[in-house]
Amino acid sequence: MITYDADFQIFASSLINKPGYFSGFTTRAVGDGRKTSTISNFLNLSEIKYQKVVIPEQIHSANVAIFRNRDRENYAKIEETDGVITQDNEVVLTTVTADCCPMIFKDEMTGTIGISHVGWRGSLKRMPQKMVARMEEVGSRPENIAAAIGPTIGDCCYDVTDDRYYQFLEEDESQATQVFNHHGGKWHLNLAFLNYLLLREVGIKKENIDHFPFCTKCDRRFFSYRRDKKEDYGEMFSFVVKSV
Repeated sequence: MITYDADFQIFASSLINKPGYFSGFTTRAVGDGRKTSTISNFLNLSEIKYQKVVIPEQIHSANVAIFRNRDRENYAKIEETDGVITQDNEVVLTTVTADCCPMIFKDEMTGTIGISHVGWRGSLKRMPQKMVARMEEVGSRPENIAAAIGPTIGDCCYDVTDDRYYQFLEEDESQATQVFNHHGGKWHLNLAFLNYLLLREVGIKKENIDHFPFCTKCDRRFFSYRRDKKEDYGEMFSFVVKSV
């Protein structure tokens, strides 16, 4: 279940946030997640114990890095990746989004956590499945993985070009018919549901997947690139950390 924490002004998944694990999807009220000061202020106010904050250089890829903490620097930036996993304690994995889909992963059996940024390009490249595959490399099994899909633009607002629709149709016709609908003379993509289906395809149990119920463009508690453009554009950051 996704719930709101008024103290921290974040949404969080009960599947992820259990003893030894803490995660969240921040709101606009927390500030622009592209600024490291926003992240550090939030972590300090929430009194999260951490040694390192990991920031991926998001390029709309399906690249997934395995992070191991080997130095004393407070921040680690990982080039050309949109997903990160780790088994290290007190390492805060982050991602930023403002309509794209943030996803958080956890496997308590192996102590593995992960986070990813998934836009339409990452979805077409099956990014959630790449995350699961990387977790399997370090010992996870799909049936033990929990995943939370965070604040994402809804199909109510996410209209795409015909060319983009046909790209998905070519990749997987059956799946495309489930995640696209046509209204107002345009194709609309349900990005969150698409990523849910991608998780289900590789064996993640439906009861182990949390869904976020709001559209980032409709709901002004969130930054939205499509709504705000250059007027008041920022990005939410999402995070996950373990201390067990």
